Amino acid sequence: MRSTHEQEFAEFFDSSSPRLLSAAWMLTGDGHVAEELVQEALARTYARWGRVRRGNPAAYTRRTIVNLHTDRWRKRRREVLTDTVPERPTADDPLSVDLVRALARLPRRERECVVLRHYLDLSEAETARTLGVGVGSVKKYAMNGRRALRELLEGVESHD
Repeated sequence: MRSTHEQEFAEFFDSSSPRLLSAAWMLTGDGHVAEELVQEALARTYARWGRVRRGNPAAYTRRTIVNLHTDRWRKRRREVLTDTVPERPTADDPLSVDLVRALARLPRRERECVVLRHYLDLSEAETARTLGVGVGSVKKYAMNGRRALRELLEGVESHD
């Protein structure tokens, strides 16, 4: 028979996993990476379940996903000097039709703020705590992210 802690975590896992996976997918734009982030975040949540369960385990796990995503982004980020300017996708690029791909074109913080604020319905204060930034920064990033998404998606619609 399972202990009470294990049963509580199993219930949390069952109820939270789909939403966490969707949020991670929107942050990364890659299903496999999203699965890895959620798996690692849930493993870390389980390891600290005795303390986490009394607070807000969903918030703790979301924060862990964002932190893991940020760590992954930092490890991959390398400046590459080149003599040529890369081509930019055009508005009729089929990749820009998909919201997740449009999100992937946003800078990291703008994407995180848009996903946390408008997909997960977190308040500005909760988003600020999750990302470790000020509320003013959340407002700025979310506004810029929404504006950029609107331009990307409106450009696609006008070409259909």
